[in-house]
Amino acid sequence: MKRRLVILGAGESGVGAAVLGKQKQYDVFVSDKSVIDSKYKDVLVKEGVAFEENKHTVEQIISADLVVKSPGIPNSTNLIEQLNEKGVLIVSEIEFASWYTNAKLIGITGSNGKTTTTSLVYHILQHSGLNVGIGGNIGKSFALQVARSDYDFYVLELSSFQLDGVDKLKLDVSVLLNITPDHLDRYNNCFDEYVDSKFQIIKNSDEHSVFIYNNDDTTIVNKIQQLNLLSRSYGFTSERLNGKGAGIEKGTLYIDINNPLRISEDVVSLKGKHNSYNIMASAMVASTLNIKENNIIEAIGSFQPIAHRMERVTNVNGVEYINDSKATNVDSTFYALESISSNVIWIAGGVDKGNDYSQLIPLVKSKVQGMVCLGKDNKKLYEAFGNFVDQIDNATSADEAVQKASCMAKKGYTVLLSPACASFDLFKNYEDRGEKFKQGIIKLNQ
Repeated sequence: MKRRLVILGAGESGVGAAVLGKQKQYDVFVSDKSVIDSKYKDVLVKEGVAFEENKHTVEQIISADLVVKSPGIPNSTNLIEQLNEKGVLIVSEIEFASWYTNAKLIGITGSNGKTTTTSLVYHILQHSGLNVGIGGNIGKSFALQVARSDYDFYVLELSSFQLDGVDKLKLDVSVLLNITPDHLDRYNNCFDEYVDSKFQIIKNSDEHSVFIYNNDDTTIVNKIQQLNLLSRSYGFTSERLNGKGAGIEKGTLYIDINNPLRISEDVVSLKGKHNSYNIMASAMVASTLNIKENNIIEAIGSFQPIAHRMERVTNVNGVEYINDSKATNVDSTFYALESISSNVIWIAGGVDKGNDYSQLIPLVKSKVQGMVCLGKDNKKLYEAFGNFVDQIDNATSADEAVQKASCMAKKGYTVLLSPACASFDLFKNYEDRGEKFKQGIIKLNQ
C-alpha cells in the first residue's frame, strides 16, 4: 500500500514536493487554505495529483503518513498541533527533497545576505563549469529540480522557517552569515528560539562537513562555544586574518582554507561592509570545493547585484532612486542607510515583525530628510522616527509613496525604498513591492 503524503500549501515548494512525491510512488494530496495560483494548479492537474483549495479538510490531512508543510505555516496552528499529537512526521520541502538526491548540498542562512550569497556561490560554481542548481528560498523548488534534473551540486538559500522542518538533512557545506532579531513573531518573541532555528543548519553535520560562519557576530560565536562541533569550521571577519578562514586587510580580502586567495575590493561589483562578508563567505565555499583561484576571482568580478537588493533604478532630475524592497528587517535597512552618503528620503513600512528600530535612529538623524510610511498601520514608525525627520507622511500604494518621496527630495538626494518590514499588508511579496516601486518611478517621467 502506498504511503500517504499530504502537502500543506500549493506554492512553489509545495507543488515541487507534490511532483517529487508522485514520482516516488506516494499517494499525494495537496491542501491549500487559499486559492491556488493557476500556474501551480495546472501542474497538479497535469501530474494527476489530488488537491483542494480554499480549505483544509482535517480528515483528509490527519490520515497522512508524512506531511510536507509550507514554511509560511506556523507550527502553532491548530492543524499542525493535531498532526503532532498523532505523531505524524512533519518536514519541510528541503528536508523531503534531500532524501532523493546524492548531489553535494550547500546551505546558506542568516538574517541578512542569504540571497546575495546564495546567488554568488551559484554564479561561481556555474562559471567554473560545475553542474549546479539553485533553490530553497530562491528560484525553482528544490524538490522539483530533484525530480526533473540531475545536478551534481545544489546551492540552497535556507530561511529559519525552512530549517525548522529539518530532520535528517545533512549539508556538505553550511554557511551562517549573521543572526539579528527577525521573525520574532514566529518564535514567541524569543531571540534564543530564533537562534536555535538558524543553527539547525548544522544539525546533522559530521567530520566530513564544512561550517562557515561570521566570526564577528557575537551571537554566533557565543552559541558555537556551547556546542561540540564535529564539522571543519572556518570563520570570516572584517579584521586581519589570523589562521584559517577569511579576513580583510587594507582593502584586500584574504581567504585561506585550501590555498591562499587574495581579492581586491576594487574588482568586486558588490560594495559595502555587509557585501564584503557575503563575498568572503562565497569565496570560502568555493575554496572548500577546490575551485580554481582565477575562476573565483573572475566570477566575483562579473557578478551583478540581485534585483530588489540595493538595486539602483534610475536618476530623475538629479535624484537617485534605489529599490531595496528585499530589506524586510531592521538590520538590512541599517546596511542600506549606512551605505548611502547623500541625504535620503526613506520609504519604509509594511508588516512589523516585532521590530526594534532603535539602532536606526543615529542613521536617520544624520541622513534622512524625509520619510514616507508605506503600510496599513504606520503607528510604530511614527513613534520611532517622527521626532527625528523634518517631513513624514503616509502612503497606501507604491505609486503614492514614490510621488510623495519625489516631492520631498531635492537634487542630489536619494529616494530609498528599504522597508524594514514584510510586504504582505499591501503587496503579494517583496518582489511585487519592488516592481511596483519601479513602475511608480517610470510614471514620474510620463
